Amino acid sequence: MSLYGMQRANGDRFAIKEPLRFRVPLFSSMREAVDVRAFNVEMLVFSPTIFDEHALKQVGQLEDDRPVYFWLVEKASRNMRRGIALQHEDMTLILSGADAAAGTKD
Repeated sequence: MSLYGMQRANGDRFAIKEPLRFRVPLFSSMREAVDVRAFNVEMLVFSPTIFDEHALKQVGQLEDDRPVYFWLVEKASRNMRRGIALQHEDMTLILSGADAAAGTKD
C-alpha cells in the first residue's frame, strides 16, 4: 500500500498544529492529495510525495516536542475532517508491509 503526504521543496512536511499535538494528513493516492490541496489554501505550497520509512523518521522530529499522529484522510474528504487516526506504531507496521503479510495465507 502506497501512502502520500504533502512536502515543500525545502523538505518540510505538512502537519496541522493542534493544541496538544500535530496531525499529519496522509492520502491513499496522489490524485486524492492533489484534490485536497486544491481546496485547502494552506497546502498550495506543498506537493504530494510518497510517504515511506524515511518520511516517518522526519515527521517524528517535528518541533515543540508535541506528539504526532497520522490521519489517513477518507476518500473524497476535501476538508480532511473525515479519516482514520493512526499512531506511529501503526504507521511502522503499515510501511513495513505487515498488513499485506497478515492478509496472505500459505
